[in-house]
Amino acid sequence: MSRAARFLRDNSLTLAFGAAFLLTLVGQAASGIAEVNNQLVAADLQPVSVADYLTGSDFAVDVTENWQSEYLQFFLYIFGTVWLLQRGSPESKSLDRAGTESDREQKIGVHANPDSPAWARASGMRTILYSRSLGIVMALFFIGSWLAQSISGVSAFNAERLRDRQAPFTWSDYVLSADFWNRTLQNWQSELLAVASMAILSVYLRQRGSPESKPVGAAHSSTGVEG
Repeated sequence: MSRAARFLRDNSLTLAFGAAFLLTLVGQAASGIAEVNNQLVAADLQPVSVADYLTGSDFAVDVTENWQSEYLQFFLYIFGTVWLLQRGSPESKSLDRAGTESDREQKIGVHANPDSPAWARASGMRTILYSRSLGIVMALFFIGSWLAQSISGVSAFNAERLRDRQAPFTWSDYVLSADFWNRTLQNWQSELLAVASMAILSVYLRQRGSPESKPVGAAHSSTGVEG
């Protein structure tokens, strides 16, 4: 197998979803500019160019409001599954493993393997940070995308208000407004429903060959077992 073929095989999951993300982003941009320009033409206003739309607040708020809800989901799920359990679900740890677990179980410090990451073999603050790095990064992505949504959102919201000859909102007014929380909670509730559905449905349903499912023949009560 060539190096290129091996790279594609070894990274096919990330590459496939990354390519799908870019295609849907392009599709969103195309449909979004068409919708915005239809509204502008109906209001006897000048349509915007592709460049103006892609660098404007309308596109930014639509993208970032979805990103922040996704990263919120991952952040909550990563930290929540440290302590929270679901009997029979492969999305849960075994029922006797709630908590941060011992250094031996986590292969930290003297219990690390020769091929363990360097910061797992270290001690002190480096190991403390590395042992929580995935959740911390997801939290930072959530906060960053939430701020980006609020900033682009107030800009888009004020553009509509100015067209209607209404006074603009400040950023603090906007993040307390019904428009902002309507956008935000629409996404949060759908993400939380998806996580809860996956956790409970995977107790009883199977997908052969997927690590997100238990083996087809595993008992419904089997917890923390992946296929």
